[in-house]
Amino acid sequence: MLASKRTRIILVVSCVTIFFSITFFAYWFCKRKRKESSKEKKLDESERHSDLPFFDLRTLITATDNFSATKKLGQGGFGSVYKGQLVNGQEIAVKRLSKHSGQGMEEFKNEVTLIAKLQHRNLVRLLGCCIHKEEKMLIYEYLPNKSLDYFIFDASRRSHLDWTKRFEIVIGIARGILYLHQDSRLKIIHRDLKASNVLLDSAMNPKISDFGMARMFGEDQIQENTKRVVGTYGYMSPEYAMQGLYSTKSDVFSFGVLLLEIITGRKNTGYINGSPFPNLIGHIWELWKGGTVLDIVDPILCQPFSAQEEISKCIHIGLLCVQEGATHRPTMSAVISMLANDTTLPPPNTPAFIFNQKTSHNADASTSRSGEAVSLNSVTITTLEAR
Repeated sequence: MLASKRTRIILVVSCVTIFFSITFFAYWFCKRKRKESSKEKKLDESERHSDLPFFDLRTLITATDNFSATKKLGQGGFGSVYKGQLVNGQEIAVKRLSKHSGQGMEEFKNEVTLIAKLQHRNLVRLLGCCIHKEEKMLIYEYLPNKSLDYFIFDASRRSHLDWTKRFEIVIGIARGILYLHQDSRLKIIHRDLKASNVLLDSAMNPKISDFGMARMFGEDQIQENTKRVVGTYGYMSPEYAMQGLYSTKSDVFSFGVLLLEIITGRKNTGYINGSPFPNLIGHIWELWKGGTVLDIVDPILCQPFSAQEEISKCIHIGLLCVQEGATHRPTMSAVISMLANDTTLPPPNTPAFIFNQKTSHNADASTSRSGEAVSLNSVTITTLEAR
């Protein structure tokens, strides 16, 4: 009888203990979920109350026909871009970041913060952003003529760009970079200047885009070092690719590559028949030394060919920009001065010959897939697909 009573007491105590344990765990779990929800709400509210307009996801779904394939403008390493139209008739471009892309929340916020503070006719205008759970999107002004690479690397489409228009594009890009480096409230190093990141408006005016990799410098800061070298094969300066050092001169190098590509209609990483060099820079340098550099100019510009002196000067400036030593390269203010005025240019030193054509056979010659390792003279870097 006593043993039975003791057993019942133990059973009651055990049940009460289990009940309180379950109740405590449920309370703890609910409190934790509320705390996480509160943190997410605070993050969302902080985004909503930033200077940049915040777009509701439903608005973007409606504008893009639920991100229809027919609205897709392009796709890159960080996701897809869709054309949309708001209820007021305004056309927009929506950059929808892939949930598995290399660009996380840090890069996303970096791009939003930087572009929101930049205003220049040669920079793409950011209209707003959207953050909804795992969705991250940037909303830009819509530019109907796609990107520069769509024209200059296509034999038929680049015929629409005579020398006058190409020179205007060069000047526009240079002014946009100068604004980033010197004339804006911030000092910005873009770090991913390339033909696919130069968009064209209805009048074919260039606008620099994609600031996901951009970095802000202090007023007196000269250069920065990174252990994570991220950029695009063919446009990276040697000191950045080899040592992780980047500065305004890194962007100058990329501009030099762009300038030479615009003049020739060729990719820096494209193979040229009969050339011992694996890149455009090396081939141009060889022709420059031989006094026949105009042979590489886009043949479309030769009919008629009335701007030889100006084109030759631009090639000269391009070679100054891609010199191997960063200190030897001109600043962007000097580049614009050289482009706009008749001045005696210094002879270029040997350019950088670091690029070699060893990408995956499935990758584009000038880029590689996002996250793909590419060997540059025994140095491994991470490259980004053209976006």
